[in-house]
Amino acid sequence: MMTDQARAPWTRQEFERKLREKEKFYHVNHEFHLLMNSGKLDQDAIQGWVANRFYYQIAIPVKDAAILSNCWDRDVRREWIKRILDHDGAAGTEGGIEAWLQLGEAVELTRDELWSLRRLLPGVRFAIDAYVNFARQQPWEVAASSSLTELFAPTIHQARLDNWPRHYPWIGEQGYRYFRQRLTEARRDVAYGLNLTLDYYTTREQQERMLEVLQFKLDVLWTMLDCMWMAYVEKKPPYHNVT
Repeated sequence: MMTDQARAPWTRQEFERKLREKEKFYHVNHEFHLLMNSGKLDQDAIQGWVANRFYYQIAIPVKDAAILSNCWDRDVRREWIKRILDHDGAAGTEGGIEAWLQLGEAVELTRDELWSLRRLLPGVRFAIDAYVNFARQQPWEVAASSSLTELFAPTIHQARLDNWPRHYPWIGEQGYRYFRQRLTEARRDVAYGLNLTLDYYTTREQQERMLEVLQFKLDVLWTMLDCMWMAYVEKKPPYHNVT
């Protein structure tokens, strides 16, 4: 049986360190991503990744709207709504979804191919839908903190900007806009989301629960790449053996 001292809440510094230790499970370490970032994927695999991640891009503002629908804190809503505008855009500004469409065109996909979702793998859809449903069903503080995988995001965007032009010279320059703008947006979102999390989870039980929540989101991202690995590396898409 644990002593009271063993069950005492972690300090903010300890709690943040434990959150950041989850980085080893971030999808940047998945074999699919390692191949992609070292120039070892073919064009079909790159296109498949872009097409499947497009569903994630259009789901993000839906997820954030679900969080807002459960939030009665006006100050939080005024800050969190920026995430929706970042992706959907607003009058006079293009958002992340438009930037991802440009990425699609840069890898020689059409906008119709992306919007039709006809290249979306069933497992990727299930994983992303699970994340959106989680955001709808959980208290807003819990759903909001699940976004903290963004702690690890700036390095992944910078790596693509550093490596892709060298490895994939056939990708058009306009495709890199999304990654550039997320370098700034993600850092802003991390600062706000991390402070919310450190403020909200104040008991040891809550803090341990948050580690589980963060792992759930990491599982979503990892599962997406598991599906893409089978389809684009192993060349075994769903129903490949059905005649």
